Amino acid sequence: MLAAISHIVLDEIHERDLLSDFLITIIKQLTSKRKDLKVILMSATLNAETFSSYFNDSPSITIPGFTFPVQEYYLEDVVRMIDYKPSEDVYYSLKRLGLKYDRLTMRKLDFEEKRKLQQEREIYQKELMDYEVELVNMNYILVMVLHVKLDSVKLFALFYHFPRHISHAVCAIDAFLQQKLDFDLMVATVKHIIRNPHSRSTGGGAILVFLPGWSDIKQLHQMLTQDRFFSPNKYRILPLHSMLPTANQQQIFDRPPPGVTKIVIATNIAETSITIDDIVYVIDCGKIKIRKFEAGKNINSLNADWLTRANAKQRKGRSGRVQEGVCFHLFSRLQERKLDEYMIPEILRSPLDQLCLHIKVCNIGILKLGKIQEFLSQVMEPPATDLVELSLQKLTSMNALDPNECLTPLGYHLARFPVEPQLGKMLILATMFSCLDPILTIAATLSFKDPFTLPLGKEDEANVRKQELARGSNSDHMMLVNMFDGWLAAKRAGSDREYCWNNFLSSSTLKMLCDMRQQFKGHLHEAGFLSSDSADANQHSNNTKVVQAIVCAGLYPNVAKMLKMKPHRPPKISTKTDRKVAIHPKSVNCDKSSDHFTHQWLCYYEKMKTAEVYLYDTSEVSPYPLLFFGGDVSTFKDNEGVNRISVDGWIEFKSESNVAETVKKLRKELDSILERKIRDPDSILQQASDGSVIKSIIDLISCE
Repeated sequence: MLAAISHIVLDEIHERDLLSDFLITIIKQLTSKRKDLKVILMSATLNAETFSSYFNDSPSITIPGFTFPVQEYYLEDVVRMIDYKPSEDVYYSLKRLGLKYDRLTMRKLDFEEKRKLQQEREIYQKELMDYEVELVNMNYILVMVLHVKLDSVKLFALFYHFPRHISHAVCAIDAFLQQKLDFDLMVATVKHIIRNPHSRSTGGGAILVFLPGWSDIKQLHQMLTQDRFFSPNKYRILPLHSMLPTANQQQIFDRPPPGVTKIVIATNIAETSITIDDIVYVIDCGKIKIRKFEAGKNINSLNADWLTRANAKQRKGRSGRVQEGVCFHLFSRLQERKLDEYMIPEILRSPLDQLCLHIKVCNIGILKLGKIQEFLSQVMEPPATDLVELSLQKLTSMNALDPNECLTPLGYHLARFPVEPQLGKMLILATMFSCLDPILTIAATLSFKDPFTLPLGKEDEANVRKQELARGSNSDHMMLVNMFDGWLAAKRAGSDREYCWNNFLSSSTLKMLCDMRQQFKGHLHEAGFLSSDSADANQHSNNTKVVQAIVCAGLYPNVAKMLKMKPHRPPKISTKTDRKVAIHPKSVNCDKSSDHFTHQWLCYYEKMKTAEVYLYDTSEVSPYPLLFFGGDVSTFKDNEGVNRISVDGWIEFKSESNVAETVKKLRKELDSILERKIRDPDSILQQASDGSVIKSIIDLISCE
């Protein structure tokens, strides 16, 4: 097929997601074997030098586009412009930084201050920039203010031609913004724009405010709507987030009637994905939510961090698409100098499990990618060794790779599923245990997106709906199954729109999930795990305990332990590596008291660190799924002589000796069946004993 291709065109390559970097690396290898192959890389915000250098100094072409002029203001401009007075909390943030007083250093600065400013300006700047490095990258503004050196502030003011009180305010806000957002400043800026429109000929124009996440959008939206200044008759305040209902998202494109100002509060979805053609003013808070993976702790994090210059440029450009615009950057010019040029590529901050399988399965034809670590070292910006090694360990432990880094039969199948390995394993097990439909729903939802929308002001009502859909299962996964089945039933009855409205669901997301389920079915059928007559594939789909067991089997080792507290108190939760974690507020299990749980174990899809370490998409788990589908099983007697059975040396249960032996025997037989199933998917129940083993396990799980 490759021989018939003469040109390859890749667009939007600046996004630097995992698969685009993977594809670019493969294309570079192809160009060394196919000298006639032409490759065209395109982007609106391309770091051309990096890509040109990677492709052996290939030529680049810049085609200028037309944008209207945009007037830019930074924090120091805004503070002066609106005469902003920061709150006491903002000033107190300086004191909380707690830098030690260095008498020698400060005496030196005092001496320097006495020199003639105009004659020695370059010396001052060098000295002060030295402090920036010396004091743990604190910029020199903070050095001055942290030590309450008002004459130092005066020095800063002379440099930047601002009054002393403004310089002091800028310093305080700059320090505050290292950790938080100044919502009072945003409200004041919006009011200033309305009172002093730069473009009177256009009636002022719409305002777009960029914020990192949904909680920030909610807070600013609440502050604006509760402020008497923003009368509903004169202002249309619209939140914009990917999880909002489609109808709400469409409102942002509607032009308001004369005399009404539109204020859109958005995440970075408004940077490139959409164009709101009446935006004249942009307020950029300077922060963006960034997802990172810490290999050392094996955990994802999602926190607000400083944006890049490329992000700032995109945000500024939103105000100059169809007319002249104004952009208010609510961070200082000094902070702007510290910003990275571009976002860190996804390959440097994400788990690489699925990518590693892609690399192994692509070792065909003229593509000889070699060892995973060797191939990834040839990527434009190679990931850290420990990140690669962690993925190799995980894939080996789940038997997707053998010790020689070759694909096992399981790994071969998982590499061909368009989902993460753990979800692919879940799908295969669902065909064995005849509970396919619910697992199709769960795998599709976890791999795509949450179909629930964010109903501003109706969060409590939405949570009640989720609890109703969970039907007492203590499972987010069963809640998703019940939700989807309800939608299918409503669709057959012609009431699907009403169903989505009542349950705060996105119909477009549900339609996508429906397509993905069919796609997964096709992969299972093509691989031989599902026959054309799949009536038996759902024999146990209504057995909640079996479905939750297969979910646990796919998600293992993502297991948490609940330590029951006093009645009516939520349990304390820990994992093997984290002493304290919490269930995310979106879960149906969040804030439930210990009384609601029968067992002390939870499985979860993802663990992520934000304000604290949260578990996402959780389900209560009984002992048997952990024993049959978990790690190594062993038996022992504790100090009191009680028989116990252990999974991976940390999940323990009391057990009669005969029960423990039965479980170990069934587990051994199940592992053997699984191995045969993976090697030859059509042979699963050719042996009568295989069927009896599966039935025995289902019976034990069901009666637990």
